Amino acid sequence: MTGALRSIWDAPVASPPPPRRVWRDWLLVGILVPSFVIEALTRHELPWVWLQAAIGVALVATLLWRRTRPLLMFTISFAASIVLTVLAGPNDQLYTSVFLIILGYCVFRWGSGRAGVAGLALMFGIFVIGNVMGGADLGDAIGGAAVIAVTVALALIFRTRASARLREVEQAKSLEREQLARDLHDTVAHHVSAIAIQAQAGLATVAANPAAATEALRVIEREASRTLAEMRAMVRVLRRDDTVDLTPANRVDDIQSLASTNPGGPVVTVQLSGDVDSVPPPVAAAIYRIAQESVTNARRHARNATRINVIVEAESSEVKITVRDNGESAPAAEPGYGITGMTERAALLGGTFTAGRGARGWTVTAVLPKTGWT
Repeated sequence: MTGALRSIWDAPVASPPPPRRVWRDWLLVGILVPSFVIEALTRHELPWVWLQAAIGVALVATLLWRRTRPLLMFTISFAASIVLTVLAGPNDQLYTSVFLIILGYCVFRWGSGRAGVAGLALMFGIFVIGNVMGGADLGDAIGGAAVIAVTVALALIFRTRASARLREVEQAKSLEREQLARDLHDTVAHHVSAIAIQAQAGLATVAANPAAATEALRVIEREASRTLAEMRAMVRVLRRDDTVDLTPANRVDDIQSLASTNPGGPVVTVQLSGDVDSVPPPVAAAIYRIAQESVTNARRHARNATRINVIVEAESSEVKITVRDNGESAPAAEPGYGITGMTERAALLGGTFTAGRGARGWTVTAVLPKTGWT
């Protein structure tokens, strides 16, 4: 109980922060000021009617700061309510003064936890003073309490909804950042790794085998061109270019492009089985990225590896991919961005992902369902 009260007391102001002023504020002021004057002219039998109207017109200005200084504006209105109750009594006040309930609403909608506690105390004080001085019966007391309860409830409901929308927006931004990070890592890192490996191979063979060095340069050129093309495609998507096809570009068949027998590196073989054409585009894109990242990791980290096998099996209800190298087992290390990205891709589609050392080399396995992930 103490913890709950402490959390209420320490609650920050509303998020997102309120606008300072909008056109509706000026419209409200423009309606209330003449309303006080008209009511004073038509209800001249009320005590101190013009003084009440003057106080009401002065209080209208508090609406302009009701979001940024809610407790201060409500405190001012509370003091004015006491004055009006003393002068005219609770039952002989101008009807337009009911707008002061807006200030009470704003305390709970925009203020901090401390402001809310103080505002609730002031509301209770107004309620008690009005009922005691006015000699209200039980029905009036219940009606007044209901007005206070509804005001507080509406303020808290709208505050909670706004906070929930903000969290949804932040979550969507976070997911977009994660997707962008995965795509950048899976595309750029793959091609840059291939460029680095071929550059090393070219440097090692340029003196003894110029032809192999020339072939390495051709591979570097191809990988650099692919990197630029994929980067341009990603930038167009981020700019929301209407001419860009946003559907996944990679299919399971594209994994064949990962096969290679480049000098200076392990041989990469690709084996596809089953009806790969029936794999849904999102699953196919994930399978391709997992294969691409796994091959990149094996080329970079598998010591003395001579072969990398990529096996994709498309069954009726799921797709399984296995990437295995025959390199030496390396010491255990913390998972990098590549492992994290592949794990997230599999999880987003309701699949499973495992990666670890085998009897020889490193093995990556992912199983993704064909359906049920939408």
